[in-house]
Amino acid sequence: MRTRPLPSTQVMSVVMYVKPGCPYCQAAREHLAETGETVEERDATKNREWRAELMGYTNNRGVVPTIVRDGGENVQVGFPPGRG
Repeated sequence: MRTRPLPSTQVMSVVMYVKPGCPYCQAAREHLAETGETVEERDATKNREWRAELMGYTNNRGVVPTIVRDGGENVQVGFPPGRG
């Protein structure tokens, strides 16, 4: 008897590091909303820990938006992709 894999119960987490007034952050926000992704936004100017995380993902460049998926397995620096 062959069994089918169970549907995944793991929710893909998406974190986007942003700064106020960033037009690329707004474009990324709109794109992610259109694709239906649930995003946790982290304003890198308001929290030291979030800024440190952003710097770690961007080799100390602080490029926003930086979009992190799957707990850091998939990191996109800049928007559109490749811009950062």
